[in-house]
Amino acid sequence: MAKVLAVLSSGYSNEEHNYVTGWWAEELFEPLAELEKAGHSVGLASIDGGKPVVDPLSLDSAYDPEGKYKKLYDSGIADKTTPVVDVKASDYDAIMIVGGHGAMFDLAHDENLHAVINVVHETGGIISAVCHGPAPLVFTKTKDGKPLLQGLKVTGYPNDMEPEEVDGLLPFSLEDEMGKIAQYDKGDGQDEYIVWGSDRLLTGRDPGSSQAFGRELARKLTEMEEHQLDKHLK
Repeated sequence: MAKVLAVLSSGYSNEEHNYVTGWWAEELFEPLAELEKAGHSVGLASIDGGKPVVDPLSLDSAYDPEGKYKKLYDSGIADKTTPVVDVKASDYDAIMIVGGHGAMFDLAHDENLHAVINVVHETGGIISAVCHGPAPLVFTKTKDGKPLLQGLKVTGYPNDMEPEEVDGLLPFSLEDEMGKIAQYDKGDGQDEYIVWGSDRLLTGRDPGSSQAFGRELARKLTEMEEHQLDKHLK
């Protein structure tokens, strides 16, 4: 059983523009289901700890027509998270950064999160992120000072999918920033799109890619475990 750390935004609000955002429900609950189905365990963390702010739109009937994610949210699954600063990164085999616009505000430049990402990466773990979740990966540098994503193929939420309502409110363009250091690809024409940039870097494009993203992360973790078991038996 692999241990995965899911990182969520604690939330962001702009009262002047009546704007509230945070983590996106589908992007936690779909990968979580796939990982647990495969027998892996998932711990939750956020910048502030406690109950992080979910993006209210992700529970709206337009994005959750069957009320599936609202029911999971109301069950309290994501009510308790560990502050990122208190996370022991070496305990985890993978990190999964959940999207939602909130990730661009509090996760992107958090140095404690960057440190956790680096430890997981340096100890052979998998770094994964979906939708806006790659935001902190853009600004994470390895111990030799190079961007973690430098030259690697990645995906994430593209400019042409951003809603007009957030125009001028976001701190940066995820697609533009990723494109400066990595090989950004939005997977034109594909309903679901996930990318392995290396054997330990997985990114997913959008909420609709969340299930495939979780399934692929679970598959890779199981494969790694089986490989380790084979080595031990030999």
